[in-house]
Amino acid sequence: MSASRKSSESAKKHVPAKKARASAKAAPVKKETADQIYQQRFDRFYDEMKWLYFELYPDNPYVQMHFDDLCAEMKKYYSDRPTALKNSDKKREADPNWYKRNDLFGMMMYVNAFAGTLKGLEEKLPYIKECNVNYLHLMPLLSSPEGRSDGGYAVADFRSVQEELGTMEDFAHLTAACHRKGINICLDFVMNHTSEDHEWAVRARAGEQEYQDRYFFFDNFDIPAKYEETCPQVFPTTAPGNFTWLEDAGKHVMTTFYPYQWDLNYHNPIVLNEMIFNMLFLANQGVDIVRLDAVPYIWKELGTSCRNLPQVHTIVRIMRMICEVVCPGVLLLGEVVMAPDKVAPYFGTPEKPECHMLYNVTTMASTWHTVATKDVALLKRQMDILSSLPRTCIFQNYLRCHDDIGWGLDYEFLKAFGIEEAAHKKFLNDFFTGRFPGSFGRGELYNDDPRLKDARLCGTTASLCGVEKNGFEGNDAGVDLAIRYILTLHAFMFSQSGIPVLYSGDEIGMLNDYSYKEDPHKVQDSRYLHRGDFRWDLAENRKDPKTLQGKLFPALLRLEKIRASHEIFNADVPLRTIDTWDKSVLAIVRQSENDKFVGVYNFSGEDRVAWINEDDGMYTDLFTGIQMEARGVQIPAFGARWLLHNKK
Repeated sequence: MSASRKSSESAKKHVPAKKARASAKAAPVKKETADQIYQQRFDRFYDEMKWLYFELYPDNPYVQMHFDDLCAEMKKYYSDRPTALKNSDKKREADPNWYKRNDLFGMMMYVNAFAGTLKGLEEKLPYIKECNVNYLHLMPLLSSPEGRSDGGYAVADFRSVQEELGTMEDFAHLTAACHRKGINICLDFVMNHTSEDHEWAVRARAGEQEYQDRYFFFDNFDIPAKYEETCPQVFPTTAPGNFTWLEDAGKHVMTTFYPYQWDLNYHNPIVLNEMIFNMLFLANQGVDIVRLDAVPYIWKELGTSCRNLPQVHTIVRIMRMICEVVCPGVLLLGEVVMAPDKVAPYFGTPEKPECHMLYNVTTMASTWHTVATKDVALLKRQMDILSSLPRTCIFQNYLRCHDDIGWGLDYEFLKAFGIEEAAHKKFLNDFFTGRFPGSFGRGELYNDDPRLKDARLCGTTASLCGVEKNGFEGNDAGVDLAIRYILTLHAFMFSQSGIPVLYSGDEIGMLNDYSYKEDPHKVQDSRYLHRGDFRWDLAENRKDPKTLQGKLFPALLRLEKIRASHEIFNADVPLRTIDTWDKSVLAIVRQSENDKFVGVYNFSGEDRVAWINEDDGMYTDLFTGIQMEARGVQIPAFGARWLLHNKK
């Protein structure tokens, strides 16, 4: 008798007679076992996974063996997946739109800056809940060498945590605590490279061919020189070139980002398999959203730009299917810092999806461009492009993040307004570093290249919006105006389609932290200007309405709660722009079967009128509760309105 049959017979012995007779009359449908659930998922994707895998490695004589290894390990990771996570997977499978609704709100942070350690962060979860956050993006926290980590993006061990933060057990304990409070965890997964301190790199440097084959090693510069002809530089000032000479090994190694970040060779199926296993390991520790860092770079091909190649999409599709089999409750968030036409393909197609979500980096950069120029034309165009995409395209929206602001704007469009790229980038950087006359921004440049004039920008939202300048000058009215602008920019971000994510510290108006210049490990990286330690002393003021924090924190919280209260903000609700006949005022419309929303945003330091004419009845201003028509709407300087009309 089989084990399952024995179990069934044993269970019958404990069923009371009446219940047994009832069962005999209407036998219930047997629940599927965990193995059956896995096998159904696996069978659904097996053929496509195999086809794509073999397409990646058509000339590898051991491709079948590597594919079999991949499949075997997938089953093991599924078996090891904690029951609580499997239960979550089943719920999310039954509700595939769970992350597209208006009740998901995020915050990104560095654990050490916010709470010191993982255990410290767990103690601070009540504050996270107070912020209405249920999606917590923890910046890189895996093991990486101090001073040679690019903020944690040079991973030495994908299965251990930075020692000063705690242990992997602490991390799993934290994710479980978050899940009990309804908080999802997002973690960076650095796919393109490892640290030079990673075991593979150490063994490769020591001369082991097996491990050199996991990177791009060359005896001389002949082939690297050919790569350099077509492969752009990421950091031409601080890390020029795409290769690093290893004196001790006597070889060149590909390093697209920094010399201590060695590019992985995905032409080797072992690399793909092992990195997928690392991803599944992290998913089993409770990670809900896997942020695929620098994903466009992962496939290198001589004679190309080594970016956005077709094989990248094949790999991401394989990863998506593997998640659907092993951990279908886990989302893939693609970090694709490129123009919309390059970004959209990373969603895949409805039939063959790739990433669940992507960063809305172009809208973020266009927003800050609009802050400086007070002209919404480019931002309106950007919103129109995004609104033309299928509703299955879900973006993660943000105003600021851990990174610099790059000015990768649509300069072909801007040329029609007489704007030239180099001069405009200089203007933007001058404006936000306080060099331009009348500017309120206070930031610093990152990777300033005097030759190319292509520097990027660093700074906190509050400092870039004028809180720092006006506060230093004792201009209270200017500070209040800056607070209003911060709220307007966040209101615009919250009303876009997708998932809004707040940068930790913005909710209390944290300013630039110039102390990084005193740390030898950070002084060369101006991005630490906005990566300072969380000011818990200032957070204490959030309930005092006389303080900056007391004015900002409750107002942002109210915005979040309004958004979560109205389904008009669901990601699948169509969005479009409308003309305001004022170059400094942007208006967007979201319209569902029952409701219509009009968001109006003034990027001017003067009171303006949005000359819109949505002639369909009275609207309610969600900020004030005042009833008004959506015609000739008055907007205060740096102000906003959220107008809602119920069509029933």
